[in-house]
Amino acid sequence: MKRGQILGILALLLVCAVTVIPAMAANVTVTTTHDVATDYYNYGELALETGNYTGAVAYYDQALGSNTTMMNLAGALLYVYQDKSYAQIKMGNYTGALATLNAGLVVYPNDENLLNNKGYAQYNLGNYADAVTSYDQALTSDANFTTALINKGDALEKLGNYHDAVTAYKAALASDPGNTAATTKLAGAEKAAASALPYTLIVLAVVVVVIAAGVAYYVTRKTPAGGKAQEEPDKKAGKKKK
Repeated sequence: MKRGQILGILALLLVCAVTVIPAMAANVTVTTTHDVATDYYNYGELALETGNYTGAVAYYDQALGSNTTMMNLAGALLYVYQDKSYAQIKMGNYTGALATLNAGLVVYPNDENLLNNKGYAQYNLGNYADAVTSYDQALTSDANFTTALINKGDALEKLGNYHDAVTAYKAALASDPGNTAATTKLAGAEKAAASALPYTLIVLAVVVVVIAAGVAYYVTRKTPAGGKAQEEPDKKAGKKKK
């Protein structure tokens, strides 16, 4: 379900919540409720659109601290976690974003956007292997998630795994042939992979030479005549016999 549809449903729920159904009898009293959590979420969205990330995070926190039952029914609660983490990432608060994403993934464990954002936060914290894991989980939910594929390639390059990075960028181009970021990054990864190959061969050759030299040393080393090693003489001389 798209975000617009979800927000439409949420709006209908709000209308139902604040509209008093005409009573069938004069002595019937009807009370109305208001979804405060949705109000805070909408304030957060306005702040996010204007680049007020600190204010947006504060409003999202207030939304999460309120009764989120109605938002959860409409599916809008997911966007609170997504947008709060996005605002924290824009602020450079990757640790806070990771905490928000982990909380969101408890409720929505398979959401590819939460998983992708988690990988991005981990990447910026220097946890490249963990980031690859998060991107793989996102791709399990959506194998053609171009952004996650590109991000995975970036993390793999940081790990020095250029060949798998090339595979990730190629998959991103397969899902989005016109993606300029994937095209540029693919060229860079292919160049890095090509330059890494001779270096690997040189290191391998050095290792082989060292091993061969060691083997040759032990093979050519001669033992004393008779095939036995010479014994060290006694430190104390024996007494002469009369």
